[in-house]
Amino acid sequence: MNASVSKMELNSAAKSYLSKMENPFVFWWAMLFKLPSVVFWRIKVKSLDLEKCEITIPYFWRNQNPFRSIYFAALAGAGELSTGLLCQLALAGKGSFSMLVVDFKAEFHKKANQKITFTCNQGAELNSLISNLKPQESGKITMISRGTNQEGETVAQFFITWSFKRKS
Repeated sequence: MNASVSKMELNSAAKSYLSKMENPFVFWWAMLFKLPSVVFWRIKVKSLDLEKCEITIPYFWRNQNPFRSIYFAALAGAGELSTGLLCQLALAGKGSFSMLVVDFKAEFHKKANQKITFTCNQGAELNSLISNLKPQESGKITMISRGTNQEGETVAQFFITWSFKRKS
């Protein structure tokens, strides 16, 4: 897969999914019904394509802990979403799959007291795994979501292991 994947290389289901996730209004409504904490914490999609996903979470009163930083669960939600949207895009239009988080590890490096951007750039590796699964076969991938502050310093890093099973 190329380092830069154009929208032209996406199948129609993936194009549809991508346009929905890139539209702030549609994303907000989808999250309100599927993951309301995303709406409450004001998590937003900064960018999404077959290669990577970037998610932002602001620092404000709704996601603040008593120590004047973003609550760890809000950070984890943003980190997981950066991998989950990439997974959903990779699966779009490729048949029926089940997917599940089977492991989760976190590292916290700095205080999260400003807008944080979570990036997962393992799209090529993920797409390869999905494409090579045969019916009834399962596979796992540990995806890394790195959260950085506005100065580019790593604030937190999440290691999310996803399991996929292609249904017949």
